Amino acid sequence: MSNGAPGQDLPVGFGFRPYRGDEDHGPMAVVRLGCAERDQVDARSVVEGLPTATEIAEASAKLEEPSKNQILVVHDGNVVGYSTIRWWQERDDTWLYLHRGYLLPEHRRQGIGSAMLSWAEERIRRLVEQHGTARTAMIGANATATEQDATALLLAAGYRRVFSLVELELGDLQQLPDRGSELPAGIRTGPIGSSHYRAAWRTVVDAYADTNFTQKWPFQDFVDTADPACWSAAWNGQDMVGVALCSIRRHDHTLGEVEELCVRTDHQRLGIGRALLLDGLRSLRGQGATAARLFTGTSNPHRSYDLYESVGFRRQNEYVRYRKPLA
Repeated sequence: MSNGAPGQDLPVGFGFRPYRGDEDHGPMAVVRLGCAERDQVDARSVVEGLPTATEIAEASAKLEEPSKNQILVVHDGNVVGYSTIRWWQERDDTWLYLHRGYLLPEHRRQGIGSAMLSWAEERIRRLVEQHGTARTAMIGANATATEQDATALLLAAGYRRVFSLVELELGDLQQLPDRGSELPAGIRTGPIGSSHYRAAWRTVVDAYADTNFTQKWPFQDFVDTADPACWSAAWNGQDMVGVALCSIRRHDHTLGEVEELCVRTDHQRLGIGRALLLDGLRSLRGQGATAARLFTGTSNPHRSYDLYESVGFRRQNEYVRYRKPLA
């Protein structure tokens, strides 16, 4: 067991060890639960909630080489913290290497968080070297607005805030308003079948064309995760002009999520977004959801907050992305 990360020692009695698989998922969930009160974690968040051991197992299984890219902090044989690294390519070809750490509050302010950060940055530098991505690689980290300790640690280490997401909740799907005015002539809405998948995917991808810090989304990934029971689209003649992609949360069937709501710019402010959103919410209600969540960028240029709040959504928490150059 290593007693520290490169260039950073842990206090006496603490050590790092690699992630070992199934035996660690329960203790990792206990760490997340132990952080909840101090960090004001929103347990039902669709951005980052309070995961069960099963959900942590699923997330770990999606990591590349989890035993190398996930490390645990132990004290007296107990897991008291952990860090995870994952990476992807963004639309502007940046390779973002994101680390995320969790440490029980009673062990903070002893240099352990700094040691976890140091381990993550050193591991990321080795990954970048292996992948040959140094020209466009950036280090990233997340923290919610309520995670004061993590935020202070990142800012002190030279990270800067680059964007944030705000999560909103509609607490009662029984209380949906009416659509309001009729849609313009020639516009119709309806379900999305598999023959519409490429058009739906293209509608979403085009909506993010000018948005920084967003992940590339290949069509095959869209197909592989398609769950169209609560999807709807709007057409003008044969042209798809908007989509609402909603789904039931897999581990909480009382909660629905509006994953995407996109209307082509030349068809905005015609009531199409509102109609699609309400269609999607009614579908979620029909599938048994009692509440719905969504998240949107704080710099959203299309004033979608106004639409969401007009339907009854209310702000929950803010999730901030920080970045730092590799050097």
